[in-house]
Amino acid sequence: MNETTVKPIIHFVHGNSFPSGTYRMFLDHLRSDYEVHATDMVGHDPAYPVTDGWRNLVQELIDTLQTNYQQPVILLGHSLGGILSLMAARARPDLVRGVVVLDSPVVSGWRAMLLRIFKSLGLDKKFSPARFSERRRHLWKSEEEAYQHFASKEMFAIWPPEVLRDYMKAGLKPHPEGVTLRFTREVETAIYRTLPHGLGRLNKRPPNVPVGFVGGTESIECRQAGPHATKKLMGDNYVLIPGGHLIPMEVPGHTATAVLSMLERMKLSAR
Repeated sequence: MNETTVKPIIHFVHGNSFPSGTYRMFLDHLRSDYEVHATDMVGHDPAYPVTDGWRNLVQELIDTLQTNYQQPVILLGHSLGGILSLMAARARPDLVRGVVVLDSPVVSGWRAMLLRIFKSLGLDKKFSPARFSERRRHLWKSEEEAYQHFASKEMFAIWPPEVLRDYMKAGLKPHPEGVTLRFTREVETAIYRTLPHGLGRLNKRPPNVPVGFVGGTESIECRQAGPHATKKLMGDNYVLIPGGHLIPMEVPGHTATAVLSMLERMKLSAR
């Protein structure tokens, strides 16, 4: 008698400005053991506008889980997606089996206080990626021109070419002048400027599910946030692998291996 094996479900949430299709190579490494689904593009549904603290974006994720799944799922998120996953798991642990975040540091303490002050004074843009995103080039004559534009930049040059091609397929759409970014500069900038300054609450009242962290040894974002609060929240489930903030794109295979190991450590393994 053959028994049908049902794979555990992973729901993935992407980082700011990168639609989920960008992560195809990384996510494909997980599909042999897990049923993998993903949020296509955060922040672009008018029903869930970007507001300070990302409250609507968290609700969008909660509603997605309620609508699409009949059982709790594993949340996996990169950067923005990791923070949204932690916040959703804390609010609705009944919908979540566990959370693994990819280079999503918890900003708390004096850093969170500074963030709150900067936002209140309108100075946050000066000290965040928003100062670049609002001026980001967003129009090209063709997909190939866009590919060459990104390939010439240090951040993208270290990606495997196939990953960058996936970003072009997932991240561009037709425009009267050629192609343009699907993930708009306006939404990207709004997300950066509304980073929650109350993430320290995650340590005071952590999600009632297992949580784990896989980050990059060279991540500037994690260095700026400081590791203390993140390590306190994750406990023993805190792992660094060689790479930067964009490890799922830089080293998709190694990142997937680390995620699979983390899920096993958290007793959420498919095996």
